[in-house]
Amino acid sequence: MTGRALRPKSVAIVDDSRTMRAWLRLVLEADPRLHVVAEAGDALAAREVVKSMPVDVLTLDVAMPGMDGLEFLDRLMRARPMPVVMMSSLTSRGSDAAIRALSLGAVDCMVKPARGFDADLARDICDRVVAAARTQPRISRPRQPLGAMTTGGHRAGALIVIGASTGGVAALETVLPQLDPKGPPVVIVQHMPGNFLESFSKRLNRDLPQSVGLAADGAVLQDGDIMLAPSDGAHTEVVQTTRGWVIRHRPPRGKPLHVPSVDALFSSAARAGGDVIAAVLTGLGRDGAKGVVELAQSGAIALTQDEGSSVVYGMPRAAFETGAVRAQVPLDKMGAALRASCIGKRARC
Repeated sequence: MTGRALRPKSVAIVDDSRTMRAWLRLVLEADPRLHVVAEAGDALAAREVVKSMPVDVLTLDVAMPGMDGLEFLDRLMRARPMPVVMMSSLTSRGSDAAIRALSLGAVDCMVKPARGFDADLARDICDRVVAAARTQPRISRPRQPLGAMTTGGHRAGALIVIGASTGGVAALETVLPQLDPKGPPVVIVQHMPGNFLESFSKRLNRDLPQSVGLAADGAVLQDGDIMLAPSDGAHTEVVQTTRGWVIRHRPPRGKPLHVPSVDALFSSAARAGGDVIAAVLTGLGRDGAKGVVELAQSGAIALTQDEGSSVVYGMPRAAFETGAVRAQVPLDKMGAALRASCIGKRARC
């Protein structure tokens, strides 16, 4: 390994709470991969920090007096793009702000802890800050106009399933507007807390012509539906019936890393094989890799986001390395690839 790879990632903490800054410093400094180089209690102080020293990743409070975290993030990503992890309260207002932050270019968003020190929580925070520090900051691309997105028809009974994690909010906001508003239903597993998912689904429903919501157990999917798997302690799966595709919630077995999981969704869809088109987008970890193998074995088409356009090339890499993926696709072309795949099993991406 190179010296650069061994060097701890430098972190700046921005939060108006002295207590939160002290707690977060304690957590991050306990990880040898990280080194806290600065703290700031407001946006003005944070601006001086990023101007005066090299920082690999910034943790940023959403709600701050004066210039709030969102306004500072917007200005930062325009003037000096860098990896940012947002810290948000798990409230309706905080969740809405977190989703906007992810759309503006933040790599990840974590819920401020409501309890004391917890080893699992501390490990999760450190892993996510390290992952963010290793990313290349990206500015969200303008959405393509919706007017010319229809495909002229799709395979009857088709279903699109998508898995995403870190960086997935901005990725989905790029891909979903590219899909046919009257195309096959879409079911998505996006790793994030439940309140964030609810805010995200409302934002998509407001901005897209499709019907967007959280997937309810027993719901029958219609063309044009976009459903996000809720984070309510159960896996979201699909089953093909004479009525069409139906959502099923299943309690997890054991203690899986992700609930809901991409693998669970993909595995359930594999029972219908050739009617399914899958995509694995940016994210940390391996969720979805097992599922794409089952999908490919049943005749489905699986695509992954390419490394160059991924915020975190973890899940797409793991899926692609199984050998079950038809193609790696840049994010700005993923919608077109999914639409082409929906027209017929032999369509080329």
